[in-house]
Amino acid sequence: MNRLRNRLILVFAAATLIPLAASLWLAHSLLDRSMRYSAAIELDQVSQRLEQTARQFYLRERQALKADSARGAAGQAEHWALAGLTTWPPEVRQFWDSNEAETFQLGGRAGGVLLYLVRRDGEVQRYSRSLGGIEMETIRREYARSRSLLEDLNARDLRRGFVYAFVVLAAAPWLVALGIVIFAARRISSVATAAYNRMAEELQQSRERLLFLTRLESWQSLARKAAHEVKNSLTPIRLMMEELASRHHGETDSFERQAAQVIVDEVNSLERRVRAFSQFAAEPPVHLRPLNAAELLEERIAFLRAAHPRIRYRFERPLQPVAVLADEDLLKAVLTNLLENAAQAAGPGGEILALASGGAIEVHDSGPGLNRQALETLFEPTISFKKGGMGLGLSIARKSAVLCGGDIVLVKGELGGAGFRVLLSPAAVA
Repeated sequence: MNRLRNRLILVFAAATLIPLAASLWLAHSLLDRSMRYSAAIELDQVSQRLEQTARQFYLRERQALKADSARGAAGQAEHWALAGLTTWPPEVRQFWDSNEAETFQLGGRAGGVLLYLVRRDGEVQRYSRSLGGIEMETIRREYARSRSLLEDLNARDLRRGFVYAFVVLAAAPWLVALGIVIFAARRISSVATAAYNRMAEELQQSRERLLFLTRLESWQSLARKAAHEVKNSLTPIRLMMEELASRHHGETDSFERQAAQVIVDEVNSLERRVRAFSQFAAEPPVHLRPLNAAELLEERIAFLRAAHPRIRYRFERPLQPVAVLADEDLLKAVLTNLLENAAQAAGPGGEILALASGGAIEVHDSGPGLNRQALETLFEPTISFKKGGMGLGLSIARKSAVLCGGDIVLVKGELGGAGFRVLLSPAAVA
């Protein structure tokens, strides 16, 4: 069954891993191709062109403003003499303190004006030039923002992120499905194992029943012949000995009378055994019908309790009726035999446990249990291990159970002694 489970898992893996790998490869290829035309690349190119254009424009305007100031064509210039140093604007004062000969600055709204500061004749002169509505500070901020976005995209590695995300999204359902397959395979293998074991057990029981029935047929044939022959021989012996005993009826101490009486008693014992063999060999009619096994078991216990007052009977009454399909007379005989055997095994002061559940009836005793020899020939006829026994009780009981479509098996005793279970077919409640 483990091989079946492993094969199911391998079949699932082989049937799903190849399509999954193909999907991952195709997705990676398409993603790689699409990333070649990513907007990030275009943004990088546009930002670089914008920076180059703005730089060239700024340098050109600087040169033009410096040239205009040199030839006096820059319009009215602003002058700050050294005598009024304390009243200079901060940017002019900062330029003067820097000791630079000249510098360019952006002024106006968002850097829309270019300023040129230069030292001449002990004073600072500042010239201005409009950039025609181009806001250099705005361009600088947009360029810095675009570069920051590009750095962030590069740091995140968008392509790798997409690949990892797709792998996780594709692998997660596959792993869940694999877990379900493994769980289902284990359940299937467990169910199959249980079914196989149950079928093997049923086949073994059927085989044992068939062997028992085969042996039983031979035993019955032999029993019929033996009973007939022995009965024919015993009848004239018994009649002759009874006649001899009656002739010496008044002779109390007569040896002939005592011998005749002993022979008569033994013949009567032999005839009882012959009747038992005849019963074993007989094929009684079987009438199967639904019965409540718990009620029959309780009734048999009540019937036998008076015969064994020193034995404690413990009957575990089920909550629901235990419906079985059996012949009432045969089932009563089976239960009587098992309960009587249990009482003889337990002895005075002993205990008997009886219970019924499902399609089974169990009888346990607190006796010494069964030895190896008894276990090997437990249900065979003409073998007895107790005083006064004929060795046919369990054979007849099992025969009756088999005729009802069931069987009798030996189980572990709950009270330390022997335990028997009568197996019967379940039926609707009668």
